[in-house]
Amino acid sequence: MTRAEAWKLVTEYTQSDSLRKHMLAVEAAMRFYAQKFGEDEEKWAIVGLLHDFDYEQHPTQEEHPFVGVKILQEKGYPEEIQRAILAHASYSGVEPKSLMEKSLCAVDELSGFITAVALVRPSKSVMDVAVKSVKKKIKSKAFAANVSRDEIHHGAELLELPLDEHIENVIKALQKIAPELGLE
Repeated sequence: MTRAEAWKLVTEYTQSDSLRKHMLAVEAAMRFYAQKFGEDEEKWAIVGLLHDFDYEQHPTQEEHPFVGVKILQEKGYPEEIQRAILAHASYSGVEPKSLMEKSLCAVDELSGFITAVALVRPSKSVMDVAVKSVKKKIKSKAFAANVSRDEIHHGAELLELPLDEHIENVIKALQKIAPELGLE
């Protein structure tokens, strides 16, 4: 279970550049939280990288992330990685229990939302995204309307962090890989 093997799965199953970048963003946020909580950075990062690898080919709730987890199971990925990926889909019937599962749920929607905030800035850079600008956009229901505000708030609650701190953490994580995301 290496990062290179995980990336190979991502590139095999996902052609969309924006979806690949989303998985890179979630990988970075998971790595950030693993460092913060003193957990296994590589394992957490791989969970973030793989969480949506099957989505492009299997976008329905009947298939995603179940197809991907079956592939991971066949490839011998640990059960805790499989479970975390299942838990990130609120409709899967798997409640997030471990800190890794909770973190994945917490960063998935928020990382995409912060990316959207960066893309509407004149600079198109995550480097100048501030917590207050993210919070302002959260209040605008028309902005990135497909992103669940409830999931963003619930994510901070799962991690027992104030929303501002959670947003700041994910911004910092994305800033570390801004060039890979095209948001420098």
